Amino acid sequence: MPATSKRSASKFDVHPSVFMLQKWISELKNKTGKSLDDWMKLCKKEGPADATKRMNWLKTEFDMGTNTAWWLAERSFGRATEHENPEAYLKEAAQFIEDMYAGKRSALRPIQDRIIQTARRLFKDIRVCPCKTMVPLFRNHLIAQIKPSTLTRIDLGFALGPTKASGRLLDTGGYAKKDRITHRIPITKAEEIDAEIEKWLKKAYEMDK
Repeated sequence: MPATSKRSASKFDVHPSVFMLQKWISELKNKTGKSLDDWMKLCKKEGPADATKRMNWLKTEFDMGTNTAWWLAERSFGRATEHENPEAYLKEAAQFIEDMYAGKRSALRPIQDRIIQTARRLFKDIRVCPCKTMVPLFRNHLIAQIKPSTLTRIDLGFALGPTKASGRLLDTGGYAKKDRITHRIPITKAEEIDAEIEKWLKKAYEMDK
């Protein structure tokens, strides 16, 4: 089961990627011969002044993969730091929510809040981990996601594998594409968060053994 963190004063939970990144940083020296600090010093001393060129330099000179080179290059310019520790992530997560429901999308915020309240009532170990454009819900893995798809609609996605769609549940085609989210229910008002929503949340939760 992935590492978890207490929610403390935040209403959200730390995204699993934060713990993955911390682990990756701790293993960086063993895997590459240099610690994060070593890479930062080298990038600033010898790397190109442009972030994209610096990424390509890391890939070419040190045979790095794209993701590793991109992150180190961005980090060397003082960016891509929000996922390095739980406190920074939780601060960023709160801002993600504010930005996501700003302006004309503000009417969708009560729908999101009701979904989160429902999930927390149903499952004591659920983790709510906002990203920039959606709010994933985790058990051991991603089981659902809340996404404001239009100015008037939230799509509540579910990880239901090959489950046959019925009722309001729509097949996204995700299973055929090997996506984690395979189904969705469109929601336009908080009153639509009902027994059917709870049914599919429970199903997704139970399937994530």
